[in-house]
Amino acid sequence: MFESEFFLTYVAPPLWMLGQSVLLLVLLLVFVAYILYADRKIFAAVQMRRGPNVVGPWGLLQSFADLLKFVIKEPIIPSGANKGVFLLAPLVAGVLALSAWAVVPIADGWAVADPNLGLLFVFAISSLEVYGIIMGGWASNSKYPFLASLRSAAQMVSYEVSIGFVIITVLLCVGSLNLTDVVNSQADGLGTRIGLPVNSFLDWHWLALFPMFIVFFISAIAETNRPPFDLPEAESELVAGHMVEYSSTPFLLFFLGEFVAICLMCALTTILFLGGWLPPIDIAPFNWIHGSVWFVLKGLFVFFCMAMVRSIVPRYRYDQLMRLGWKVFLPLSLFMVFATAFVLQIMGWA
Repeated sequence: MFESEFFLTYVAPPLWMLGQSVLLLVLLLVFVAYILYADRKIFAAVQMRRGPNVVGPWGLLQSFADLLKFVIKEPIIPSGANKGVFLLAPLVAGVLALSAWAVVPIADGWAVADPNLGLLFVFAISSLEVYGIIMGGWASNSKYPFLASLRSAAQMVSYEVSIGFVIITVLLCVGSLNLTDVVNSQADGLGTRIGLPVNSFLDWHWLALFPMFIVFFISAIAETNRPPFDLPEAESELVAGHMVEYSSTPFLLFFLGEFVAICLMCALTTILFLGGWLPPIDIAPFNWIHGSVWFVLKGLFVFFCMAMVRSIVPRYRYDQLMRLGWKVFLPLSLFMVFATAFVLQIMGWA
């Protein structure tokens, strides 16, 4: 009896959490492989070319072929590099990007962990990712990676300020930092308050906080160094940025961390502004579909928007990038924090 109680109390929960974590990582890595494939195909379609179409049916196995290519390559470490930090940097970038997914709910109750400060945890982890970039740029012992890492750090810090204010506006509306509560609060939002008979996509925060939705979307692109904000990796200036001296698996870890962070930002946009796993209209047949399907579809829509921005919008100059973050987004997001608090207080919705 004692052994059974000990197992159920102390052994089973960690094993269950470990199993959930392994399953999440496997699914996430496979998903990232096809997100990368989709990114290349969308870019190719906009430029009226085919994109990957040789390895596997319609090129579906191209990402796995690239993985094999990176794994069997010889890792080359510059003779003047700090070898320990040089190899640790991509590991830090990859592990931090993956660990943030531990608190992301794919559906109601579908999360490895669901802490009360889940939103703060994700924000803190995404802020720490800049350390992997700085470590990689500094340890390479070359001026170009170092300059690129400083650029990237300045860019990420600048846009994290705006993201922080966006999170505050959502927190004011929800009253909780729990990601599940953020989604559930969008079941009865602005649409319900103006008298609509059923819960719909008009209840989600994208409508009530539309300026913050746009700020968060653009800041997420800048935060993850996606075009047109990929100045740390601009081909005409700094080649591959902080990854110039990297090859083989260390380069793959940096690349993986970048795309996992992109998927995380798509998931956060879905949770904060697009109702998470909630259906667009809470009537049949929409509410027959499982919440995880809606979550994935919304995340893919956000990623498609990011891919289209990459394909269409020309690259910014670095001074334009920083001006947008500090002189446009920061004042706008700060104003929206006060405006949101004022409206909630006046209308009695606080």
